[in-house]
Amino acid sequence: MDERQVSGNSKILITGASGYTGLHSCRYFASAGYEVVAVTRRDIAIDGVKEEQCDLTIKESVLNLIKKVKPQFLLHLAGQNHVGESWEDPIMTIETNVLSTLYLLDALQKECPKSKSVIVGSALEIDPSNISAITHPYSLSKTLQVLAARAWAELYGLSIVIAQPTNLIGPGKSNGVCSVFAKKIAEMESQPAEHILEVNNREAQRDFLDVRDAVRAYEVLLRKGVSKEIYPISSGKSRSLEEIAKTFKTMTPINYKIRSSGKIIKEEKVKISSEKITNLGWKPKYSIYTSLEDSLIYFKKNLFLSD
Repeated sequence: MDERQVSGNSKILITGASGYTGLHSCRYFASAGYEVVAVTRRDIAIDGVKEEQCDLTIKESVLNLIKKVKPQFLLHLAGQNHVGESWEDPIMTIETNVLSTLYLLDALQKECPKSKSVIVGSALEIDPSNISAITHPYSLSKTLQVLAARAWAELYGLSIVIAQPTNLIGPGKSNGVCSVFAKKIAEMESQPAEHILEVNNREAQRDFLDVRDAVRAYEVLLRKGVSKEIYPISSGKSRSLEEIAKTFKTMTPINYKIRSSGKIIKEEKVKISSEKITNLGWKPKYSIYTSLEDSLIYFKKNLFLSD
């Protein structure tokens, strides 16, 4: 087991820092006493966080970034995470998710080989030996990303841990279904529109995890994660989209109707075990109700803010 431990004044580089999970991560690690350097595409203005601009798909730029920052820890969140966009531009998706990861790891190997990295994968990663399981270029890119990262750890002796979170929810703006529902409900409360919440497949099953619990899990993996290992991170509870829509309904005075916009297909319950990371001392703190409520509160406060 990797014995390297995180100290309070350690420097952490966070990529994808202006994204949904990235913003939560920057706030969390800064408040925990880390020296946080954020790779961003826009100003995030978080106290205690230094910002760096870098195109992670350009090898030389990444090397210069690592030379300048020399982080003890890397939390790699950046990437192209939209399935639809992966069909439109599969090569860009692979460049963004695979090559940028390798550029970072190659630069770390050259400049600070004793650093420790957490690479955030996806529940849509598949077994690379099962070619028929590849259903879109996004899942291919995330599978290649994880395979390459683990191989780099093996080939170059780097400490690289893979985090595999489920569907993240909670306050903030994301492309996830719970955020879509929360935004729609906030709109219904503020406008005299028809009160209907569209659900593509109400029987779809998902494991939803609060983004703040996921960020705490990433810190645990930085402290205790074993190099080359993959750690699923989940709530351990499968829920249908209809259950989510009905839970939101208890939080609003709007008596909206839940309408299926697609074919209703009953799905098996999701079974994802977080035993490996719970054995390291992590467990989720936020209930599904609190996560959804905080998401709805966020959109009520920020509904009319521009992107």
